[in-house]
Amino acid sequence: MRFDVMTLFPDLICNIVNTSILGRAINNGIIKVNAHNIRDYSLDKHRKVDDTPYGGGMGMLMTVQPIIDCFNSFKDELTGSKRVIYLSPKGAKFTHQKALELSKYDNLIFLCGHYEGIDTRVEDMIVDEQISIGDFVLTGGELPAAMIIDAVSRLLPGVLSDSVCFEDESIAAGLLEYPQYTKPAVFNGLAVPDVLLGGNHKDITTWRRQKSLEITQKFRPDLLQNCNTLTKEDILYLETLKGLEG
Repeated sequence: MRFDVMTLFPDLICNIVNTSILGRAINNGIIKVNAHNIRDYSLDKHRKVDDTPYGGGMGMLMTVQPIIDCFNSFKDELTGSKRVIYLSPKGAKFTHQKALELSKYDNLIFLCGHYEGIDTRVEDMIVDEQISIGDFVLTGGELPAAMIIDAVSRLLPGVLSDSVCFEDESIAAGLLEYPQYTKPAVFNGLAVPDVLLGGNHKDITTWRRQKSLEITQKFRPDLLQNCNTLTKEDILYLETLKGLEG
């Protein structure tokens, strides 16, 4: 899968994607990430990429020409399906389901805004979709782009050692993950739960599921409203928890 990021700070993207799991995926040829410096395509002698907005107002807007020329510089290299995404607070919030949807494309192109945003004509000309990672303000779209690249890449065959690595994780499984422990069995008087030491895999599976339900009920009850993996046993256990709370 190919990712192209149009940005004013390509080093920021490169520093993130060339490490850890993403770095290995790149080295193994599973993904390719290109960071394109929009400033390289400015026709201004000072490589200026922004200007004051028509109608007045605070701040500066990224201008049309450098962005469009940047996109045109690589668009003909793209083969297969593609999606151009602008990281913007106007977009729908990014979710695991959206990551699954995006993982089906051959090419994802990210446009990272800066200053007060971009000239709207860029959206009209090349943007397919806008995505937000939350209701807060960031300096630019680079970190959100890197986060989406990470989330999508993990879903691609061969990036992780086993699909269970992402299918059983928090959110991906519809619930928050159960508590986990490693050696030593006791540290500063805090012991690993006996059920995890007993070797009974059925009991361990039941304990983990119930703990996932408890944690989700406590910290993210909203996830339970849309969880389609709840069994009858899960529902009964949740009712028991509600009874204890009452």
